[in-house]
Amino acid sequence: MQSILKTLTCAALLAATFSSPTLAQTWPETGKPIHIVVPAPGGGGTGDTIARMLAEQLATRLKTSFIIENKPGANGNIGASFAAKSAPDGYRFLFSWAGTLAVSPKLYSTPGFDSQKDFTPIVLICDVPNILVVNNGQPVKTLKEFVEYAKNNPGKLNFGSTGIGSSMHLAGELFMTQTSAKMVHIPYNAPGTATTNMIANDIQLMFQLVPGIASQVKANKVRALAILSDTRSPALPDVPTTTELGYPKLQSSTWFAMLAPKGTPKPIIDKMNTEINAVLKDPNFQKRLAAIGATTLGGSTEKLSSHLSAELEKWGAIIQAAGIKAQ
Repeated sequence: MQSILKTLTCAALLAATFSSPTLAQTWPETGKPIHIVVPAPGGGGTGDTIARMLAEQLATRLKTSFIIENKPGANGNIGASFAAKSAPDGYRFLFSWAGTLAVSPKLYSTPGFDSQKDFTPIVLICDVPNILVVNNGQPVKTLKEFVEYAKNNPGKLNFGSTGIGSSMHLAGELFMTQTSAKMVHIPYNAPGTATTNMIANDIQLMFQLVPGIASQVKANKVRALAILSDTRSPALPDVPTTTELGYPKLQSSTWFAMLAPKGTPKPIIDKMNTEINAVLKDPNFQKRLAAIGATTLGGSTEKLSSHLSAELEKWGAIIQAAGIKAQ
């Protein structure tokens, strides 16, 4: 009996050894499309735009068609849950971001998925940082001056966001945690309305995402004080970072990543990682990302796994400390 089990075990190991390179070489099957779930509406949003840019390049490299499946709703939970339940066969992936992967699991009691247990990480794609901008009428010119002003005027400054638990909201909570300032959060349904109200001084500041405010900064309609990152934004290279200005822990961004349903074969994961990294190293693709305010990332599957763990811990602590509840 032991001899039979030993023989079967050896056979299984040999099968795994020889099937892996074969699978890597034959996937994807000719003519079989690959689906990418994007947990947001189609039509030009930052996430949808980047996903389509990437899919276009991957289709050329892998010689098969890519189909974007927009599954919006519940701050990305619906799309992520759908992708998590998909067959792990290499023909459906999840393209998602910080808000869905690192915030929703801490903000919602039942988001419908577990970003670590239900998915296998593939690669970080790019990063779009938040930027602190203020109404031009505010008596501050620098981050240092703003911190002092906010601390000396508790409850008098209103900051806008795109809703409870959004990156703009959590960036503001992080700012208050790091500086001990007290400000009032005003949630909006649309970033454009919040920006208009900030220009009119109905609210005094925002922790906007760079693509949503770069044109207003360049037109001097608002004043940019700092990029919440350790790297300057290619869209606004003259704006200093919080790290440069002495606040290395004051960092907030929307990062984007590709993941696969748990159980997707490792050769497919590795091949997708290799192909996406090749796309991200293309100077033309990097320029296209820079044009919308995104910084290229890339790297190993382990890098994404570590980053996701750190982000879950970071934003979970902020959500708990601020007592934020999903609405």
